[in-house]
Amino acid sequence: MGEYFNQRGLTCLGIRLNGHATDLEDMRRSRWTDWTASVQDGYHLLRGSVNRVFLVGLSMGGVLSLLMSTKLDVAGVVAMSTPYQLPNDHPLWALRLYSIFFRDNPKSKETPGASWFDKAAYAEHVSYPKNPMSSVVELKLLLNEMQAALPEVRKPVMLIHSKDDPYVQPENMERIYAGLVNASDKTKLYVTGSGHVVTRDAARHQVFEVARNFINHIEK
Repeated sequence: MGEYFNQRGLTCLGIRLNGHATDLEDMRRSRWTDWTASVQDGYHLLRGSVNRVFLVGLSMGGVLSLLMSTKLDVAGVVAMSTPYQLPNDHPLWALRLYSIFFRDNPKSKETPGASWFDKAAYAEHVSYPKNPMSSVVELKLLLNEMQAALPEVRKPVMLIHSKDDPYVQPENMERIYAGLVNASDKTKLYVTGSGHVVTRDAARHQVFEVARNFINHIEK
């Protein structure tokens, strides 16, 4: 997605969130405040080169983009496949108790890659094989922060979600959209023929174009 934007004249920075893309032990040590700090670092690095910054995030990246738009001077937000709450939204105390006895949580009961429409894209996709329970607890805390911050989002927001997302059900987008009561502009789009990772699955080019058109609209 960043390459697509860059080829169309935008300066892009892909932020590697703390604990991601290294090993599971790094993820276990990460806290939700480390993830917000990663966004802040990336923002200030990019802000030194450009006049206006848009936050564009997938899944938890969408959560971070919405939350951090209330703390940073951004022009707008594109949030894709973004959860409003956990699929099994247990209380925080229950998740913390569970994490004492279970170190990791399986990502899904399905065969790996079964929900992907573009199997070739899945074959190139890199991710951790499971979710540390400590990270699930931190994600719950982050989601609580985002939910509280939604009324404070005042910049334009574009929400994109696949109707075929088996992990984050589409009603999550509706709840986020309803919570954006003070956004200067808000738009939502459903796509089909894609799983959770809409930026890499079969509908990715539609997602790229819609996001770019949103940015163009705000820039005018």
